[in-house]
Amino acid sequence: MLIVGAGECGARAAFALRENGYEGSIKLVGEEPHLPYERPPLSKEAITSEELPSPKWVSLPDRFSSLKIECVTGNAAAAIDRRAKAVRLSDGSAVRYEKLLLATGAAPRRLPLAPESSDRVLYLRSFDDAIRLRSHLKTGRHVAIIGGGFIGLELAASARKRGADVTLIEAQPRILMRGVPAEIAKVVADRHEAEGARLICGGGISVMAEHSGGIEIALTDGETIEADCAVIGIGATPVTGLAASAGLATDNGIAVDAKLRTSDADIFAAGDCCSFPLRIYGRRVRLESWRNAQVQGTLAARNMLDAEEPISSIPWFWSDQHDLTLQVAGIADGAANTARRDLGGGAFILFHLAADGRLLAASGIGPGTAVARDARLAEMLIARGARPLPEQLAAPDVRLKALLAA
Repeated sequence: MLIVGAGECGARAAFALRENGYEGSIKLVGEEPHLPYERPPLSKEAITSEELPSPKWVSLPDRFSSLKIECVTGNAAAAIDRRAKAVRLSDGSAVRYEKLLLATGAAPRRLPLAPESSDRVLYLRSFDDAIRLRSHLKTGRHVAIIGGGFIGLELAASARKRGADVTLIEAQPRILMRGVPAEIAKVVADRHEAEGARLICGGGISVMAEHSGGIEIALTDGETIEADCAVIGIGATPVTGLAASAGLATDNGIAVDAKLRTSDADIFAAGDCCSFPLRIYGRRVRLESWRNAQVQGTLAARNMLDAEEPISSIPWFWSDQHDLTLQVAGIADGAANTARRDLGGGAFILFHLAADGRLLAASGIGPGTAVARDARLAEMLIARGARPLPEQLAAPDVRLKALLAA
């Protein structure tokens, strides 16, 4: 078995192959020099820790050797020869496979206006990126963050914790435009502004230029922002080049069926890089999340062993914003009604229902783990296709667990 992509998804797949009884050879190929590590800490602990951090490993490094999983690091996959069932690596060597899993992830979307090859223009995807960012985000520095999505906001919080001044520029009318409802976005925006960050929404960029003292950003409204560096966080694009060059179907990612199989029956794809049909929502989706990488890596491994199991998990995502935790279960697109449940201490959860009353999604925010339990119960209700009454969802004295038994 060959797995291309040595991140969360690829590592989970390798372990799952062994856990499901596979005794043959497993090779895990990664472009980075590191063994598989967790990515969520890159925008948080890797930036804010007092000491220079090490990667947070997906598993202890010796687990790979104990399970006889061969890890090839610092050697990218260059091409797939489907006829020969082999993958050529960047060092010129070739690795044959019986079944191949592509877990190539996603890459930061580039900003066309940003100066190329500038040490003052930064993106975050890898551990090495996070280490470079640390040197810029510190007291006395002014950082401009382009993009008011989850990553941009998490980096804004981390930069403020390290003492840097922050100006965040979002082209949309508000932050988190595609991620959460306006009610939750306002809570997040207020929290960042209370910590001293400046948020500019609806701010288009006309020019971005580097000079000897830093980065100059001219906005379309005439304002000019002077910063020591610019961090670009405007989303990510699936890494599909390897698959596309091999003639595999793509559709907002490597296109797979409900069992994570590509248009080649011996090649699977999972995680950030693939789009897949999600039956409960009746459409094809692509998800970029830590849990999805874990779930799909494990599922892909089972299906590489002919389990023939379809995807059934509900999308789930979380983000830490200063002392607040935001959680989203499901997909709210097409919601016709929303019910709000207040949980006390400023925490609340929004339930998004379809016109026929079916619960589509839930979005919550609060300090610490305040919304975690209700978000998990909402996820279970969504999976069951439940149609709870809006007034039941809004009433704090109606236990969500009881609605599961209804």
